[in-house]
Amino acid sequence: MAEFQQRGEDLENNLAECKRRIEEAQGRVRELEEGSKEGDEEEEEDRKAELIKARAEVKKLRKDKQLFEKMMEEYRREEKRLPWNVDTLSKDGFSKSVLNIKPVAKEETEEEKEDKHKTFVEKYEKQIKHFGMMRRWDDSQKCLSDNPHLVCEETANYLVGMCIDLEVEEKHALMEQVAHQTIVMQFILELARTLQVDPRGCFRQFFSKIKTADKPYQDAFNQELDSLKERVCSCAQVRIQSVMKELEEEERQKRLGPGGLDPVEVYNSLPKEMQQCFDEKNIQMLQEALSRLDPMEGKYHMMRCIDSGLWVPYLGGDEDEEDEPDD
Repeated sequence: MAEFQQRGEDLENNLAECKRRIEEAQGRVRELEEGSKEGDEEEEEDRKAELIKARAEVKKLRKDKQLFEKMMEEYRREEKRLPWNVDTLSKDGFSKSVLNIKPVAKEETEEEKEDKHKTFVEKYEKQIKHFGMMRRWDDSQKCLSDNPHLVCEETANYLVGMCIDLEVEEKHALMEQVAHQTIVMQFILELARTLQVDPRGCFRQFFSKIKTADKPYQDAFNQELDSLKERVCSCAQVRIQSVMKELEEEERQKRLGPGGLDPVEVYNSLPKEMQQCFDEKNIQMLQEALSRLDPMEGKYHMMRCIDSGLWVPYLGGDEDEEDEPDD
């Protein structure tokens, strides 16, 4: 009877998890559909590919949901056929994992969430990192048993940021380990939401379940883990590109001439003949090149050279010098 009831709980949890993942996947589809209307042409092909992938994921999850619902129907029919006995007439209502019902909390503002997260991390950062580096189920469970305050959204959020930091530093193996612990925490929190209990009261139930998990539950865990690692790699790439752009902009700002123009950009915009003059630092060649241009065009280019610092007219006469562009 205990095994039968456990099978029913597993089916209910798997069905709830499948529904949650469908909502997430549908949200992703909506984001991509809106982005495809607003994005530029260069990103359009990537968005289309992601959209196709997201729609396929929704389709697959809906099939899984139908399968779980069918299995639940079969389970309920089988349950009705069970003979009445002490197990079917009285069910345990005093499980330690589900005793404390989580009270309904008021919605926090973004500022309150940030302050709460900052305070929590300052106090428990070392313990969170320790949990993030664990590998064995038993070690993770003991860590949370000794530190039940870690079972919360703040820990999960910090671990996600930790994953991104490790990926940026190209510590891929460590990132994957912390990502695993992140999904552990997220599954515990999701189980608590499903049961409507305090997460600190149900994490043991998660570890008992995952240690003997059937294939659908284990597959759901692994799929979430793979999905998180993909998102982490994507976020890390975005962060790296952002840092590179900032560095490039800093270098560009340092290069700007007296008129606020970038000498590299100005040099690249010059006619080939003028570029050669600056390459060879030949004033006579530059004067000859300018004489062959339309006067207005020549004046336009020379003013840009002055504003970028490529040409310094105030040195005067034959002592004029031109700085080489920083290619």
